Amino acid sequence: RAHELAEAGGLPAFVYDLAALDEHAAAVRDALGDVELYYAAKANPDPELLRVLARHVDGVEVASGGELAHVLGVLPEVPIAFGGPGKTDAELAAALDAGVARLHVESPGELRRLIATGREADILLRVNLAVSLGDVALAMGGGATPFGMDPDDVTVCLDLLDRQEAVRLRGVHAHLASGLDAERMLQVNDQVLGYARSLGVTEINLGGGMAVSYADPGDRFDWAAYGKGLAGLRRSGETLRIEPGRSVSVYCGRYATRVIDVKRVHGRLFAVVAGGTHHIRTPATKGHSQPVIPGVPGEPITIGGQLCTPKDQLAENVPLALEPGDVVEFAMAGAYAWNISHHDFLMHPHPGFHYV
Repeated sequence: RAHELAEAGGLPAFVYDLAALDEHAAAVRDALGDVELYYAAKANPDPELLRVLARHVDGVEVASGGELAHVLGVLPEVPIAFGGPGKTDAELAAALDAGVARLHVESPGELRRLIATGREADILLRVNLAVSLGDVALAMGGGATPFGMDPDDVTVCLDLLDRQEAVRLRGVHAHLASGLDAERMLQVNDQVLGYARSLGVTEINLGGGMAVSYADPGDRFDWAAYGKGLAGLRRSGETLRIEPGRSVSVYCGRYATRVIDVKRVHGRLFAVVAGGTHHIRTPATKGHSQPVIPGVPGEPITIGGQLCTPKDQLAENVPLALEPGDVVEFAMAGAYAWNISHHDFLMHPHPGFHYV
C-alpha cells in the first residue's frame, strides 16, 4: 500500500493494519481472563482503530472533554472511564451528561467541585503511592508528581464522601509508570492492591504502562504471564481493570514517506524525507530511533524530516541505501504518533490515513 500511495503522490501517510490490530487485541483479551480491559484513547483515537477494538474491550478511557465527545461519536454505547489531571467544570458536566461509567477523581479539590454539582456519579480515587518503580520509561506516580493524590488526600476525600450520598466511591485507580515488563508490573500491582484492600474497596483500576520496545519491536509485553499473575493476585469479589494504550495499538501502524534529498555533511550521511516529527513526534520526545522497515543495505544514514530544527530526526545511523524518491516505512506508528505531534509547525501538508 505504501508503494501504491507513493506512485499516486499520496505520501507521507499512516497505514494501519486493522487485521493485525484485531488479532493482537483478541490475544490480549484472551490472556486477561476475568480482568476488565479498557483502551486508553490517548494512544490513538483513530475511528477505524476504535471500531476494531470495540470487539475486544470492556470500555474506553478518555482524558478530556474532546476525547469524550470523539469516542462517543464513534462508539455511542461504549462504557467510558473519564480521567485526566485537570478536568474543568465543563468537562465534569459533560461526563455527567454522558453518563460515564467511572470518573477518576484526582484531588480533594476536584471532588469538592464534583460534589457541588449535586449530581450522582460513580468514582474511583486516583492514588499516587510512594512505591519503588525502579528504572521506568515514564514515572506517573511513586512520588512527587501532579498525578493523583497521596494517602493523606485520599483520607480527605473519604471524609468528604461520607458527608453526602450522590457521589459514590467504587474503588481506586493507579497508573504509576510506563515501560514495565510483566513481572515488574505485577510487583507494582500487588502494592496497589494491598493499599486498596486497606481502604476496604473491591474495584481497582491498575492503569496501563505495559512495556513497548522501539529498539527491539519483537520484544513484546508478556500478556500471558501478566494475565496469569493477575489471576493469582485477584481475590474473590474483586473487580480488576487495566487500561493500556500504546501496547495495544502501536504495532498496527506504519508511517510511510519518501526521500527528498540525500547529502553528506562533515562526513555524516543524511536523508531528508517528506514529513517528519510534526507527523510522528514519538522519536523526538522519547529520544530513540523509530524502527525502519528493512530495505537495501547500505552505509549508515540518519533520517530527518522537513522541519527547521535539528530535533526533527526520525532514525539515526540506519544501515540502509537511500536515494531521492525512495519510499521509507517506519514501523510501530500505531500509537502516540500523529495525535501527539505538533501538526502545524511550518504548515506542511497533513499526512493521509489509509487502512488494510
